[in-house]
Amino acid sequence: MRQVHPEFAPRPGLTRGEMESLQRRVAAAATFEDDVSFDPTSVSLTDPDTTTLTATSDPPLVAGIDQSFLDDSALSAVVVLRGGEVVERVHAVSELDLPYIPGLLSFREGGPILDALAKLDSDPDLLVFDGSGRIHFRQAGLATHLGVVCDVPSIGVAKSLLCGTPDEDVDGRPEGWRTPIRADDSMDAVGGHPATPETVIGYAYQSRQYDSRPIVNPLYVSPGHRLSAETAVDIVSRLGGDYKLPEPTRLADAYADEAKAQYD
Repeated sequence: MRQVHPEFAPRPGLTRGEMESLQRRVAAAATFEDDVSFDPTSVSLTDPDTTTLTATSDPPLVAGIDQSFLDDSALSAVVVLRGGEVVERVHAVSELDLPYIPGLLSFREGGPILDALAKLDSDPDLLVFDGSGRIHFRQAGLATHLGVVCDVPSIGVAKSLLCGTPDEDVDGRPEGWRTPIRADDSMDAVGGHPATPETVIGYAYQSRQYDSRPIVNPLYVSPGHRLSAETAVDIVSRLGGDYKLPEPTRLADAYADEAKAQYD
């Protein structure tokens, strides 16, 4: 998988000011409206050969992306699905140049993820990241940053809320519930992308709830690139399996742990 806009790729050696400036340029280049080559309603976890879909409406290739860590290196894992079928798995081990800094995750993990994406033989139609997209101080989280670099529709699925304000309280909600996340005053307005209290930057989405377990917290879904917030959360709901995480990133997480065992 190639980088369409390598000029936006995270690179080592930048100051904090330079990293934040690059994020603003990435956000200005991002599209937070639907611009996809597939029908979002065709996203599915059903095996293509068991559906009645035509060849032209087969489920798109969806890549789930996650990481594990080895001392000072990141192991980036990518699992590509078409429907419920895994069609490709790749991973890469890359040195880390930065510690974790809130709001600058793409500069720590973005380069290693691009190393893994470069190993793919397939060209995914959609990238699903364990991290934020537009829900970010400069509207350029990991999913937005790498979605713009690759110019591929992308979604960020985070387990905690970096910024923004939910319309409703998120605690103890039933499975399938969702509420908009709106921009707050910690966020920059970038390019043509406002950051007003009316701006919906993502959704809190309750993917699972279990009678026999403690209350499960929601996921925070935001568009990375070339998707609206509404379509992003609809797609994540279509990618839900038996677990809290959407199936592509859950499988990537499991594969990252499996691949890590080779290096222990």
